[in-house]
Amino acid sequence: MEYDSFKGSLAAAEPPAGLSLAVQALWWEAKGDWDKAHECAQAQDDLVGARVHAYLHRREGDATNARYWYRQNGETLPDTPLEVEWETLARRLLTEA
Repeated sequence: MEYDSFKGSLAAAEPPAGLSLAVQALWWEAKGDWDKAHECAQAQDDLVGARVHAYLHRREGDATNARYWYRQNGETLPDTPLEVEWETLARRLLTEA
């Protein structure tokens, strides 16, 4: 799926079919449903899920938990704006799908 189509799908009630759980997590978070996003990220038990999980805890404001999840990917807490991180993640994960 192209990024612009993904962004456009946010007008729908449900994420498009065929998206990974990590991408669904980004979709739900953009819709304002952090709990559903967190559920999706936790359900993807790999480094991609952990990376989105890190972003979600950063978005939540839980820096300690976010740092833990960033470390799972060998990363540190970024200093980029959250919106930039979301877009970067979405573009990367959509390309890898």
